[in-house]
Amino acid sequence: MKKSLLTLTALLTAACIFAGGNKEKNAKVISVGASPEPHAAILNLLVEDLAKEGYTLKVIEFTDYVTPNEAVESGQIDANYFQHIPYMDSFNSERNFHLVNVGGVHVEPIAVYSKKYKKLSDVPAGATVAIPNDPTNEGRALLLLQSAGLIKVDSKAGLTAVVSDITENKKNLKFREIEAASLPRVLSDVDVAAINGNYAIAAGLRASVDGLYVEGKDSPYVNIISVKAGNEKNPAVQALVKAIQSKKVKDYIQSTYPNGEVVPAF
Repeated sequence: MKKSLLTLTALLTAACIFAGGNKEKNAKVISVGASPEPHAAILNLLVEDLAKEGYTLKVIEFTDYVTPNEAVESGQIDANYFQHIPYMDSFNSERNFHLVNVGGVHVEPIAVYSKKYKKLSDVPAGATVAIPNDPTNEGRALLLLQSAGLIKVDSKAGLTAVVSDITENKKNLKFREIEAASLPRVLSDVDVAAINGNYAIAAGLRASVDGLYVEGKDSPYVNIISVKAGNEKNPAVQALVKAIQSKKVKDYIQSTYPNGEVVPAF
């Protein structure tokens, strides 16, 4: 896996967590790492509900895809909510981690965006395409571009396809592999970019309105609650999953993202 560059926010957040460490944790606290939107926003809906069950929910925001998994594996936080199963499985394999899925929550369709073109057919030969640089999201982006008819990818590559697995590129597109969180910031500097839903939302991009091509709602990339193996039956974790897979959360997602930027998966 390519090394992610942590933003200052993530570094400061991680420093606070690791400095405080277990001293702040107790059996009645549920600490969950999350991307700011929609994950942290959804979790913050649950503070009062979990308080009624006797738990204090602490939501810790991360702006990268590495630190929250490291924090769960090391036991600094109880769970995280930012990733899909293919990414978690890839992370486990590469880092010999022991993260498991305890419940799916939603899908954030990845989409192709552009500041220069209104439709994919306008994208010229030799155009520059920015895609996420982590293995599963890079593969997801390439498969999206294949679905859009821009390229063809070796079927043997599967969900972890990389640029070298492209078997047909009639427009001679040039690819830039960039950290997922940075994609909205480079959108004006490239012709098109495949941007993950959470980062697109935070940048004010709406998949169904601004996207030139959007991943289907039957996507296998459901965002999940992850914990370290062995903690699946922890009462606090079970209370968290029950609260997040609720009508309250489903109604919030559907009312807050009526254009399909986020789709409930439970």
